[in-house]
Amino acid sequence: MLHSHSNRPLIVGWLAGLVTAGIIAGVIGLLAFTGITFDTSASTPHPKLVGRAMHQTMVNSVRRRSGGLEPPEAAARASILRGAIAYQRDCTVCHGGPGYARARWVSAMQPTPPYLLDTPNRWTHAELYKVIRDGVKMSGMPAWREVESPQTISDLTLFVERLPKVSPQQFSRINQAAR
Repeated sequence: MLHSHSNRPLIVGWLAGLVTAGIIAGVIGLLAFTGITFDTSASTPHPKLVGRAMHQTMVNSVRRRSGGLEPPEAAARASILRGAIAYQRDCTVCHGGPGYARARWVSAMQPTPPYLLDTPNRWTHAELYKVIRDGVKMSGMPAWREVESPQTISDLTLFVERLPKVSPQQFSRINQAAR
């Protein structure tokens, strides 16, 4: 009996701390959900901590869910060319390309879509395929599987992996071929 009596202040203090933390979390949540502390306008960047947390969450999610898709042994030149044409048609407006600026209005997006020249250094084939296929919530990156075939997404993935090796002159010729 004596032993449980001495733990009572500890348990009461612990419960009081939980209740206090719950109240604080509730107030913060209420302030955010009512728009008082969180600005949703696209012209205002996320607070640095929020932006980093969202980006890291996206990276972890893609890595966890990308599966083991391996790139083809030898990608056919025709697949890469089809991917290049799809990139020019669907991606350059937001991501630009070698010697090709993205649309001016893209800088008004939060987060701003990245240039993809270093993409193969940051993502595996399976991860890149997943990002293109499934998109990224709250970023403006669409889920291309809703409007494109798996073959087109595969071709596009192959081209994006080769994008760092494409010269501005080659990219210009691709843009001409796609028109």
